[in-house]
Amino acid sequence: MASWFVRRQLARMNAKGLDLGSLLPDSALMPLRRQGLDPVPDLTAVPSVSKLELPLKIDVWLVTGREEVRQVLSSVDDYSSDFNNLARTIGMAESENPGGLGFSDPPVHTRLRKVLTPEFTMRRLSRLTPRIDEIVAECLDRMAAASGPVDLVEEFALPIPSLVICELLGVPYSEREAFQEVATARFDLLGGASASLGAISDSLVFLREQVKKQRDAPTDGLLGMIIREHGDRVDDEELAGLADGVLTGGFETTASMLALGAITLIEDAEARRTVIEGDAAPVVEELLRYLTVVQVAFPRFARREVSVGGVTIKEGDGVICSLLAADREDGGFDAHRTPGPHYAFGHGIHRCIGAELARMELRSAYPALFRRFPTLRLAVPQDELQYRDASIVYGVEKLPVLVR
Repeated sequence: MASWFVRRQLARMNAKGLDLGSLLPDSALMPLRRQGLDPVPDLTAVPSVSKLELPLKIDVWLVTGREEVRQVLSSVDDYSSDFNNLARTIGMAESENPGGLGFSDPPVHTRLRKVLTPEFTMRRLSRLTPRIDEIVAECLDRMAAASGPVDLVEEFALPIPSLVICELLGVPYSEREAFQEVATARFDLLGGASASLGAISDSLVFLREQVKKQRDAPTDGLLGMIIREHGDRVDDEELAGLADGVLTGGFETTASMLALGAITLIEDAEARRTVIEGDAAPVVEELLRYLTVVQVAFPRFARREVSVGGVTIKEGDGVICSLLAADREDGGFDAHRTPGPHYAFGHGIHRCIGAELARMELRSAYPALFRRFPTLRLAVPQDELQYRDASIVYGVEKLPVLVR
C-alpha cells in the first residue's frame, strides 16, 4: 500500500511536468537509496532519530535505531496511521484513500484485521502449498525451455506471487491472465508513473468486479470466504480495498524478495548449498532481514508530544521508520546466523498480515530454483544490474541469468 501512495504522488507530479528529484532534497530521499543491495552509508551514519528536510508545514522525523523503531511501531496510543493525517499534510483529498489496513487506526483497523486474520492462519494457508509448488515448477519449466539468458524477474519473480494471489483471492482460471497483466503492470515504480497509476486504477476496477461476482457466487478463496462469513458487514468497497492491499503487499514485496534473494544466493555458494541440501527456512529468514525490501514503514503522526531516542517529537509531527536501517544493525548477510526478530514485515498492529504466505513462497521457490539450475549465474556483471532508485519497495528492474 505504501507503494500505491508513492505511485499516486509520482503520477500527479508527472502530469504537472514536475520531477521528484528536483522537488525534494537528496537528504529526504536518502532513506530510499541503496548501493546495490546495501543501504547508502549515510543511512547507517545518521543519529537514531533525525529530522528530514521536506517541503512540508510539519516536521518529519527519520527513525533508524532498532529500539527506537520498535518503540514507534509498537505504540498505538502515541501515533496515528490514519490516511486523513497524510491527506492534510500533502494536500490530497480524503476521497483518495486507498482503503485497506495500512492507512487506518483502531477501531476501523481492528475490525478489518479481524476479517482478514482467519484467512492468513497456517491452517488456512496450508491448502495453497501444493499449488505454490506447482506454480514454481511451471516457471522453472519455462526457464529450462528458453535459449540464451533468462530474465529471472519476468519468468520467475513476477509470475509466482501473482499466481499465488490468484489462488488466495479465488480469481477464476478464465480471468487469471487478465489479473496477471494488471498486477504486473503496476510493479514498475519509476518507469512511467502515469502508466503505473493507470494500471492501479485497472486493478481496482478488476477487483471491484471480482467482489461483485463473488457476492453472487462465492468461491473457496479469500474473497468468497469473507463474503460467506461476514456478508454485508464488509461492503464491496471495503472488500475491494482489502483485496488491493493483499495484491500490493503480497505481490511486489515477494517478487522483489525472490529476485534480490536469488542475487544474494548466486553470490554465496555456502548459503546456496544450504538451501539446496538442508533446511531453507533459516536462510530465508536471514535473507528477509538482510534485504528488507520494504524500506520504510507506513508514516506515523504523533498524537501528542513524545520522546524517542532523547528527541522530542511534537504533536502532529510525522515519523518515518527505516526498517532497513533497523535490520542492518545486525550486519551483512550471514547464512549461519541464528534467526531472530526482524522488521522485514514491519512490527506492531501494522505488521504484514501475509508474512507466513510470503515465507511459504520463498521456502518453496529458492530450493526449487537452485536444485533445478545448480549452475545458475548472472548473465551480466552484478554492478551492471539496474535497481529501482528511491523506491519504498526496493527491487531490481531486470535480472538476466544463465541457467546452463
